[in-house]
Amino acid sequence: MPKLGVQNSLLEACPSSPKCVSSQASDEAHYIEPIKATGSVSAVKKDLLTILEGIERTVITSAEGNYVRAECASKVFGFVDDIEFLIINVDNSDDVLIHVRSSAREGYFDFGVNRKRIESIRQQMTSMAKSN
Repeated sequence: MPKLGVQNSLLEACPSSPKCVSSQASDEAHYIEPIKATGSVSAVKKDLLTILEGIERTVITSAEGNYVRAECASKVFGFVDDIEFLIINVDNSDDVLIHVRSSAREGYFDFGVNRKRIESIRQQMTSMAKSN
C-alpha cells in the first residue's frame, strides 16, 4: 500500500515515474491545477462525494474532515489508482480550493489516465456549481 494522506497540510508527493498528478507538485510533468469551487467546505465535499459515487469501479475509502480518498480500479486488469482530495477554504471567503493527487499503484506509466480522471472530476464540479 502506498503512503497516502495529509502531512503538514500537504498531500504525499508524486513518485518520480509519470503515473501521478498532483496540484501540489513542483514539477510540470506531475502538476495539475487544483479544483476551484465556491461555497462551504462541507457543501463542496458533499458535491465531490456525489461525483465520486457516480464513477464506475470507484470506492470512497475515507471522508474525514476536509480529506477524501478513493480507489479506482481499471476496467480490464483491475489495477488500483489512489485519488486524494484536500478541501481548503481560501482566506475565510466562499472560495474553496480542492488540492488533488491521483496516482497508479502499479507500473511505471499511466497513459494519462490520472490526469484525465481529475479533469473529468473538475468538469463535473463546474457543472454541478452552475446548476446549484
